[in-house]
Amino acid sequence: MSFINSLYPTIPDAQALVQGNESYPDLGGIVLFCQMPYGVFINAQFHGLPPIYTANANRFMGFHIHENGDCSLDPNREFAFTGNHYNPDNALHPNHRGDLPPVINCNGYGWQSFLTDAFRVEEIIGLSVVLHAMPDDFMTQPSGNSGAKIGCGIIRVYN
Repeated sequence: MSFINSLYPTIPDAQALVQGNESYPDLGGIVLFCQMPYGVFINAQFHGLPPIYTANANRFMGFHIHENGDCSLDPNREFAFTGNHYNPDNALHPNHRGDLPPVINCNGYGWQSFLTDAFRVEEIIGLSVVLHAMPDDFMTQPSGNSGAKIGCGIIRVYN
């Protein structure tokens, strides 16, 4: 329990306030980044995720750090200006430093916490987090075939 207890009192080093595109105007969330001695602790919360209408619908949604911190909408009303996954080592997918665990859509809400040693917080300041409409297949190059970019937030120093 000492490991878990060491995570929660920490003030975040960075955050991304996530907003949905025009197709998902109610989508929102916050992603917090805490630099720890052993990695980066990430806590992500989302609301207004797309409804799931069938019992067998896929509840997994791709979640990545992208190389550009530009969440403006392109002519197709997507967040195309975020660029590709954060991948300074030119690794194959799913070994990009920006590849994160998928978000599970639970009746329009999602929450997850995890630890990664793929980057340090100072490396990702000014980049973006992107939530995709589809699950990441962890195989297709270069981005896992995770569909439309429906949510975006710029990673900024926490104030």
